Amino acid sequence: MKKIVLKPSRDFTVRRRHPWIFSGALSDGPAGAESGEAVEVVDARGERLGYGSYSPASQISVRMLTYGADAQKPDEALIAGRVAAAVGRRACFFADAATNAMRLVNAEGDMLPGVVADYYAGFVVCQFTSAGAERWKTVIVETLAKFAPFCRGVSERRDVDVRAKEGLEVEPAFAVLSGDEPPEFIEISEGPCKFLVDVRNGHKTGFYLDQRDARAAVGPYANGGDVLNCFSYTGGFGLYARACGASKVTQVDSSAEALALAKRNEGLVHLCGTAMEYVEDDVFKYLRTCRDEGRMFDMIVLDPPKFAATRSKLMKASRGYKDINLLAMKLLRPHGILATFSCSGAMDTTLFDKILSEAAVDAQRDFQIVERTGQPADHPVPLSFPEGLYLKGVVLRSLS
Repeated sequence: MKKIVLKPSRDFTVRRRHPWIFSGALSDGPAGAESGEAVEVVDARGERLGYGSYSPASQISVRMLTYGADAQKPDEALIAGRVAAAVGRRACFFADAATNAMRLVNAEGDMLPGVVADYYAGFVVCQFTSAGAERWKTVIVETLAKFAPFCRGVSERRDVDVRAKEGLEVEPAFAVLSGDEPPEFIEISEGPCKFLVDVRNGHKTGFYLDQRDARAAVGPYANGGDVLNCFSYTGGFGLYARACGASKVTQVDSSAEALALAKRNEGLVHLCGTAMEYVEDDVFKYLRTCRDEGRMFDMIVLDPPKFAATRSKLMKASRGYKDINLLAMKLLRPHGILATFSCSGAMDTTLFDKILSEAAVDAQRDFQIVERTGQPADHPVPLSFPEGLYLKGVVLRSLS
């Protein structure tokens, strides 16, 4: 097995069981190693630290799979066992029948770097975003097809920017890898709501499964209120607000396709008494229009896309988060609710709270934190990998 030697004093994070080794930490690379190939990792003294998958094209040169001097060499049996174990840990989701859509494999969270597998009512949709994940793809798919309950087919989404950084193909964007081809739209259930999921063209693998807990937590605050759902995508928070008794829900998104699917999703929730409005517009522009027109809301949901993909973009992202939250705070009626989120992994909770605090000062409004939300149980985060804790949600109530 080919070997990677780390520079002196660059072994600390590996010993702390962090899964990433960056190219700058390498003293000597594995000559002739293929993309995704398993390599032995040793420190500057030659002591074995474990084994990982090598990626010659990426800044993350190695993604660790096993650790220690007696670490197991990665093979198909190890990978298959981890996939099966990850699926098994989701048994509670299948048992309580509260939803039929969930994440089965959460990359580093399940000790399978670069592997994401989402389950939608019998169909599994994967993303393989590292060279190692791509190399182990066949055994991963075979194991998912075998162990995922009621699995009718396994497909792949390749249209992920990070694949290009790993030197991996991005076309075709969607491919069936095993079993049946999924329908154009897959109907899933989640709590009181149902959603149609476009696994070929939708965001991520088709739906924001990571906001499940947040939708359930935020929905009850909408009872009887006028709700504005920004960056609504296919209407998740808005439909929960409707199901929880909102008097009116306005869904705002820049994508006509997403709003069209949101309207179809509305038809799956058989409730009456809630007025629904759909607005195709840039959210920043729409909020300023509402401000200029003096329109107010009882609850506003801000669930924007990732503003900061890397730490180098954090300053610009912080300005964007402050701007949008400041606008929203000014549009809330007294004692109104602001549910605001960040999915930027580079932004930690402390910084996000600081941004919200500064926005409240500029808005000249007083707020209290009434609830926090984060990733649900099917999106676990290793203690040794804080970067995996990307999703942050804060529910604020205006005190005036």
